Amino acid sequence: MKKPTVTLALALFSLSMGLAFSADRPNIIVLLADDLGYGELGCQGNPEIPTPHIDSIAANGVRFTNGYVAGPNCSPSRAGFLTGRTPTRFGYEFNPVGPLNEEPGYGLPATEITIAETLQNAGYTTGLIGKWHQGGTAKFHPFRHGFDEFFGFTHEGHYFVPPPYDGVTTMLRRKSLPDGSKGRWSGDKKLHYTTHMRSNEPDYDANNPIVRGGQPVVETEYLTDALTREAVDFIDRHDDKPFFLYLAYNAVHSPLQGADAYMEKFSHIEDIHRRIFAAMLANMDDSVGSVMEQVRKSGLEENTLVFFLSDNGGPTRELTSSNLPLRGEKGGMYEGGLRVPFMGQWKGTIPAGQVYHKPVSTFDIYATAAANSKDVTAPKQVEGVDLIPFLTGENEGTPHQTLYWRQGGRNGLRHGDMKLVRMGSQQSVGNAQWELYDLSKDLSEETNLAETNPERLAELVAVWEKLNSEMSESLWVR
Repeated sequence: MKKPTVTLALALFSLSMGLAFSADRPNIIVLLADDLGYGELGCQGNPEIPTPHIDSIAANGVRFTNGYVAGPNCSPSRAGFLTGRTPTRFGYEFNPVGPLNEEPGYGLPATEITIAETLQNAGYTTGLIGKWHQGGTAKFHPFRHGFDEFFGFTHEGHYFVPPPYDGVTTMLRRKSLPDGSKGRWSGDKKLHYTTHMRSNEPDYDANNPIVRGGQPVVETEYLTDALTREAVDFIDRHDDKPFFLYLAYNAVHSPLQGADAYMEKFSHIEDIHRRIFAAMLANMDDSVGSVMEQVRKSGLEENTLVFFLSDNGGPTRELTSSNLPLRGEKGGMYEGGLRVPFMGQWKGTIPAGQVYHKPVSTFDIYATAAANSKDVTAPKQVEGVDLIPFLTGENEGTPHQTLYWRQGGRNGLRHGDMKLVRMGSQQSVGNAQWELYDLSKDLSEETNLAETNPERLAELVAVWEKLNSEMSESLWVR
């Protein structure tokens, strides 16, 4: 009887050691929505489209009301999150779009150390599922930036269901309708054209297949559902060791395509444009629910740090996405382009139900993951801070006093409660004037204080210019 006893003892010891090991090496999950506006979630005060699963992350942890991204559109924002750095420090200033995705010099430089690389080097299994948008050539493949697994696409967008658009209602942008007129056209009940953006829908799928690793695959599911399937499988396969999962949705980014079952749920919304958007958001919310259910099913909820956020503000005209009460949208330096829905949970570590009002940044995800994972050290150049002490009350300070942005002649700075904005040409500074706002009194940036408070304006411009002097020239111009 001694041998079984010894065996049992060893098994229990191994289990206890495993639990002890896992407790200081949490899994990291980042759920990134694409083009989701600040004002679109239930937990942000919008009851029109129920988002109970996304809201539950905030309810079980913290909602950041001043959560900022590194850039006002997709690729620079993601580069900032992945590196924990201001992307203009290494010349990553503009989106590579369309054919630029296939150019050899357009992508995240190999010299930058990503969060995936740091965690991978520390023994984490790392997976990217969804949209990459950090360069479409082999030189910039996710495998070269620290990911063990990749399922998704490399360019800026992708059809959720390709032509002939089976099982979805589709709305596509056109310069003009089939008869040459302007407005909205319906070919049948499930295909619509609109000229409101005065441009044609980009050919998102050109040279941009869905790939597993490096091999193209034929995907038959609605893409949000396919990404969900892969994410749930990743967690299930790796629930016995630390992992980093970056689930980068292409929802609610165009093209607008709502799955039939979700379109039916929102049949009461008369405007087809808004109805499709609602269907896409609800679909993504259910996806978040499936991912979190797998975390719970695997018994990992108390050992998993989860973040949900958007890569930038919503493009209002394009998607109907609301950034209220903020001014502006994707691509701009007003709050609506840079401040995003942002929340996180870590059951048992982050007190539940918090609403945190001080400025935080996507840089902080890298720093927080590293600081709370045994034998993981973030590179010195990471500009984020560990958020956990701020959320537990250990640190009562402010995570970020100053945040800086540059994209050609579009520039921004938050310094304390003051906000500096310049909305010039995206390619060059031009003659645009600086604007000044007090966010503590004017969240919607309606009252420009530049003329009435020139001394404060000059002070903030000097701060921006000093920071700008530290940045690199752009690697490319859009």
